Amino acid sequence: MEPDLRTPDPTPRQLGYRMPVESARHAATWTTWPTGVDLWEGRLDAVRDDVAALVTQIARFEPVVINVGDDAGQADAERRLAALGVPEGSVRFHRLASNDVWLRDVGPLFVVGPGGRLAATDWRFDGWGGKHAAELDDGAPAVIADTLGVQRFAFDVVLEGGAIEMGADGTVLTTRSCLLDGVRNPGLDEAGYHDLLREGLGATRLVWLHGGLVDDHTDGHIDTVVRFAGEDAVICTVADHDDAENVATLSANRSALQALRRADGSPYRIFDLPLPKDRSRVAGVRPPRSYANFCLVNGGVIVPTWHDPRDAQALTVLRSAFPDREVVGVAATELVRGGGAFHCVTQHQPQGGTPS
Repeated sequence: MEPDLRTPDPTPRQLGYRMPVESARHAATWTTWPTGVDLWEGRLDAVRDDVAALVTQIARFEPVVINVGDDAGQADAERRLAALGVPEGSVRFHRLASNDVWLRDVGPLFVVGPGGRLAATDWRFDGWGGKHAAELDDGAPAVIADTLGVQRFAFDVVLEGGAIEMGADGTVLTTRSCLLDGVRNPGLDEAGYHDLLREGLGATRLVWLHGGLVDDHTDGHIDTVVRFAGEDAVICTVADHDDAENVATLSANRSALQALRRADGSPYRIFDLPLPKDRSRVAGVRPPRSYANFCLVNGGVIVPTWHDPRDAQALTVLRSAFPDREVVGVAATELVRGGGAFHCVTQHQPQGGTPS
């Protein structure tokens, strides 16, 4: 890769770092406590209930770190978690001012290097192409890296964590609708992204799918539609034939996955994951209700559910895809009104050794 002012020198790859798969062992999962009655259009209390329920389940499997902006937010979180029976010591709090809760997109993307050494890559966040406020969130990776005492690699490139899905062999899945929107990084093409993700995260190849769900303010993040399930399997969200808003895009994604081959020439096993039956809109927009927006934890999978007739079917599919993990459904009906679910509001910290 030619020297580029947008990338650190040396790059993480050159120093032996790469991004582990999400299914690898975690030291903790990070999330952010919701704030702002106006931001949540008067439903902040209900949204906090959704996040508290999520944290309660994650804490059964691994430590949780919650970003809070002030003492009042921390006290509220502590009260709700205590009421749900979260064991003392399984959750710790970290002071961090934020614009919103979507830590997957604004937090550091962790990499692990020689000797299990942990470091953080810091990519720019611009509010999903300038749609929303981003100044505080853009600074989150630097604060978190400093708190952990790990090296930070800063990239002057916009990249959201929900836009990419890393496989065990270094294959990264993404969508053209998001990364090639022409707004986030004007002039950056497929080859340019491949070079950046190779140098920053250790990607070996970049696979471009068509797009994500209708009305997704992220312009179609991969983490609402396609996820890896081990080395040889992918989970693919599929739409009903009469779901005119999603069926063409999701069918194109699935066709691309069917044609995709692993390094040995074998196809991937595909697990078809339905969308909920609920297609209702909120303020004229169809929220991105998706079972694929799950978060992986040590020994478990925490899946957003929707009080929907398809909840049980989706959980059955995911139990087949992750036979060695406990698959747990948790309602996300209020949280999704803000545009995402459990993967969107979490960031996993891989198990690492001595800080860089």
